[in-house]
Amino acid sequence: MTGPAAATLTERLAAAGFLCLGGFNAADGSVLPALNDGAPARSLLLIGSTGPSVWSRLTDSPEWGDGKADPLDRYTRRLLTDIALTEGFSAVFPFEGPPYHPFQQWATRCGGFSQSPMGVLAHRHYGPWTGFRAAFLSGAPLVSEPVENASGPCETCEDKPCISACPATALTIESGYDVPKCREHLSASRDLDCWTGCLARRACPFGAEHRQAPDNARYHMERFAG
Repeated sequence: MTGPAAATLTERLAAAGFLCLGGFNAADGSVLPALNDGAPARSLLLIGSTGPSVWSRLTDSPEWGDGKADPLDRYTRRLLTDIALTEGFSAVFPFEGPPYHPFQQWATRCGGFSQSPMGVLAHRHYGPWTGFRAAFLSGAPLVSEPVENASGPCETCEDKPCISACPATALTIESGYDVPKCREHLSASRDLDCWTGCLARRACPFGAEHRQAPDNARYHMERFAG
């Protein structure tokens, strides 16, 4: 997607705290959700956010102040549904389901991502700080696919500082991310540094400028830990 339409979409996404992480055309055998009118989708744009991009907009939003559950999901749905409809797309979201949409598979298809030891995908520019917020679907193919041809950063990261930075020893090359062990560590004290941002994620040398602020990180940690 290029030209004035792409510039307008980029500007509208940025104003709401989001960005396009890539896209692809549906090749033979690809299965994408149907459009709003039931027609088949022929292309997808992956819409996300990074640590600082959406937080200030969210905390100033009606969803944040109304006391209801899931303010981020509701803010995301309201803003991105409006942008999608007015720009000629259908939107689907990762919090819809079951069945849930394969956002990690779509991200891998877009390029630029690799699987990290932490379980999340890490991006070559944004590191482990991208959140997948929506996918915009179109009945027309993209004129130019905004595909990152390069692989993600983890495949060439030799030191793996994320593993040694985890105080819970919940990350290993052999077994990946031990979620129960991480939650057990967090439950020991609300004063742990981990509560203001996962130390393993913060140790990643990629995309440091896109890290979550401490209050943003704590918000997500509290929901993760229950």
